[in-house]
Amino acid sequence: MAAIADDRQLHRAAEREVAKAAPTFNMVSDAGGGGDDGKSEEDGSYCLIKGLSHLSDRGFTRLPDRYILPVSERPGDVSGRVKLPVVDLARLRDPCQRAAAIETLDAACCDACEQVVNHGVEREVIAGLLDVARRFFELPLPRRARYMSADVRAPVRYGTSFNQTKDAVLFWRDFLKLASCQPLHAAVASWPDEPADLREVAARYATANHQLFMEIIEAALEALGIACRRSLLRELAAGYSQIMLNCYPACPQPELTLGLPPHSDYCLFTLLLQDHVEGLQVMHHGRWLTVDRIPGSFIVNVGDHLEIYSNGRYKSKLHRVRVNSRRPRISVASFHSVPVERVIGPAAELVHEGKPRRYMDTDYATFLSFLASAEGKHKSFLQSRKITS
Repeated sequence: MAAIADDRQLHRAAEREVAKAAPTFNMVSDAGGGGDDGKSEEDGSYCLIKGLSHLSDRGFTRLPDRYILPVSERPGDVSGRVKLPVVDLARLRDPCQRAAAIETLDAACCDACEQVVNHGVEREVIAGLLDVARRFFELPLPRRARYMSADVRAPVRYGTSFNQTKDAVLFWRDFLKLASCQPLHAAVASWPDEPADLREVAARYATANHQLFMEIIEAALEALGIACRRSLLRELAAGYSQIMLNCYPACPQPELTLGLPPHSDYCLFTLLLQDHVEGLQVMHHGRWLTVDRIPGSFIVNVGDHLEIYSNGRYKSKLHRVRVNSRRPRISVASFHSVPVERVIGPAAELVHEGKPRRYMDTDYATFLSFLASAEGKHKSFLQSRKITS
């Protein structure tokens, strides 16, 4: 009994520390009831402080009200499926097949996303990261709560939902964000030290993932006909990267909520690693379709930056995550782009009389201002950068 009491005291102490560090988590809810800490386990404040993993572990059979989407935003029919184009990097590395492989990549980027096979990232590196991510989300609350923050600029951040301080309805996800700047050793020291092997495993993955990104973006720049791509590649070698570990627990009523809402990614490319549980959906010809996953592959999404840089040739596609009632899902999204201080706009080679400039220049500060503005509630960031006249 003493051990149980000590554990409860640790949990309450962690909650107090989180509340002091991030008071915006203490959101008022219409839900009634009361837990032992004065908060209902079904209201928003409890979920934001403790995270979804804790809520799911308690065996809920009904979705808390704060997670129930309006009828028009619920998943709806999820039976449709899509097979993404496959880009074989072994062909890209073969001088005799490179031109054909670049054509395949170019066509896939015009349609926003593809699956990459023969990518060269070792199976042990992939399996190791998925395993350490799972173990992080299984840590007791006091050890996870050390990294909880409401600051979207924090280089390391544990949280829940999509934008937990602004979401009117919460989404069925916990996450751990790891900023992954280059050189990598400058970032690793700030990463969680639990599980004990997280830094080593995540650093090994980040290195391999960044190398893969560099190979793909070099081919994409070649496909676009960018003459000065060497200078841009040097910038990208020291560019901004971010690793997002995602946990989507089994959900008691998945038809009422989503793991992530429809969105596009603020980057050049996103490289997505998934475990064996499906959940990614893309908007395709006006329908939400579940992506057929190829085991061992990476899904590569074109981000907003690449649509802007390509002057609209490559497309940043809306995607979302659905959840299920049977099994938790782990995924790892790696976002890669230019250094945060760098302004990005359409490439000069891709703007001419027959193809006028379609996007305004942008930078990271503009993106953060957009997120904080009322405008961000009504349209996507990419829409805000389009030139309409």
